[in-house]
Amino acid sequence: MTTRTSHPASFHTDSSETVAAPNGGLAHRASVAHGDRFKQKLWKVRDGVWCMVGNGLSNQTFIEGPEGLIAIDTGECIEEMQHALNAVAEQTDAEVVAVIYTHFHYVGGTAAVPGAGDSVPIWSHAGVVGNRSRNGSEVGPVARSGLIHQFGITLPDSGPDALVNVGLGTAFRNAEHRPFTEGFIEPTNTFVEPTNATIAGLRVEFTPAPSDADDSVNIWFPDLEVCVNNIVWPVLFNVFAIRGEEYRDPRVLLRGLDHVASLGAEHLVGAHGPPLSGRAQVAEQVERSSDAVRFMWDQTVRGINKGLVSGELTEFVQLPAEYTESYLQTQFYGVVEHHVRQIHAGLRGFFDGDEANLFPVPPRHRAEKMIAGFGGADAVRTQIETATAADDLRWAIDMATWLVRIADESESGAADRQRLADLLRTIAQRTTAANIRNWCLTRARHLDGTMSTDRFHAHRFDREAVRHGNPGDALSTLRVMLDPLRCTGQTMHVGVELPDACAGLQVRRGVAVLTDGSGADAMVTMDRDTWAEIVTGKISISDAFASGAASSATAGDITTFFSWFEHPAFENA
Repeated sequence: MTTRTSHPASFHTDSSETVAAPNGGLAHRASVAHGDRFKQKLWKVRDGVWCMVGNGLSNQTFIEGPEGLIAIDTGECIEEMQHALNAVAEQTDAEVVAVIYTHFHYVGGTAAVPGAGDSVPIWSHAGVVGNRSRNGSEVGPVARSGLIHQFGITLPDSGPDALVNVGLGTAFRNAEHRPFTEGFIEPTNTFVEPTNATIAGLRVEFTPAPSDADDSVNIWFPDLEVCVNNIVWPVLFNVFAIRGEEYRDPRVLLRGLDHVASLGAEHLVGAHGPPLSGRAQVAEQVERSSDAVRFMWDQTVRGINKGLVSGELTEFVQLPAEYTESYLQTQFYGVVEHHVRQIHAGLRGFFDGDEANLFPVPPRHRAEKMIAGFGGADAVRTQIETATAADDLRWAIDMATWLVRIADESESGAADRQRLADLLRTIAQRTTAANIRNWCLTRARHLDGTMSTDRFHAHRFDREAVRHGNPGDALSTLRVMLDPLRCTGQTMHVGVELPDACAGLQVRRGVAVLTDGSGADAMVTMDRDTWAEIVTGKISISDAFASGAASSATAGDITTFFSWFEHPAFENA
């Protein structure tokens, strides 16, 4: 069997490539240089086409037609989009007459466009609204924590741990655009199939092309030979996102890349990074990006068929060096070994055939057994020092996690957490991948107490969304906050009645099931303001009853019911 003899190139083997960025952040020199590609600039792609790069994490693109401007993507906030609008206004007097979303990620600044959603139509895939809602509900805490880690949102502005870039841009949000006012407006014109339209007097072809979002579309302007897309990135495409996402099937992704290739575009404008021009260059880079994904898929499947387990696959599948000749296929965002693992999990599930993974020992118990087997904690610490000195960081981190799994609040526990934090910082300083650097530094700062991330592991409800929404929306999220140990053997159905809406939850057999509230065993009545205050944790349900803001014939039962949920308004009710 053919296997590789070296570890994947996820980080450099020593510190020889580590340099200080202008803000003092220690990082791989290639990663620092990559950040220069996202300096703020309004690129003129061709006559009547501009792309704003470096204004935020994503680009804003403007296409001028006979009837006005089409704005494609609106960034994270109103302030970001307004900056882009001001920049393009220096190039043309045309007003924005239509908005297009490439996918649901960068649509928070639409309200900056006069008439958007009214006289100015908004085009997008039909999945945009649902995806935005899903991202903030049941999986809200883990999604938020993932963003914090992947994009280094809590990293400092200067010093060794400073944010250098995020791979697809300089930062998740441009600090110049505070206070980041939300301005999403729902699309007025949606589609799920390939669709042709005339917008601003231009022919436009929309083709669904799932990438990091299943609502992504390729947008083709045949008369201008311009393709706008969210599938050819200024980095190796992220099959796996370290923040945690649903599986991005390379087979689906490749269909979208093949579609871009078939267009023969003269200009390729992405959701991120500088635009590309020249038919030959566009064709070559699209093909190379496609081939990089194909390589990872084909060789992972080849390895799986050979019977390789996950850890062996990451050694077996390594991109050839020729892919680093272009930044568009370089590991400046995620890393190949993680993409390989994700392909295996997406295709075959979690079990990789490794006998040890069939019934693994729980992490804390495994750590205790490994430490004992090594002769105690001090022996493990000595081995960590030896591995670190030899730049065997993978093994050093593996051992360091054992100590952290059993660490207490003692001085030795703090030292063990610091040891792991130091190792993660070393990885951060040697990797070209922004996702990995940011994750490692954020985790290191949590471990050593510099910046705890515990607060991001709780649900956060938007007060206005709760106040204006159906009570079932919030109750649906509460389902995944039920602690079954608090309600063992209990069955109860509770309804929440607002002046103009009603919904309920029925707890049975350790699950909470959403209902319309009909036939509830107990009903609580309140106004929308009170409901919003309870759900957002501003007041407890007990206080709401005590003040008369909430009422029920069976207040005690209601209070008991909600005490089964892990929510600050219900704890110790």
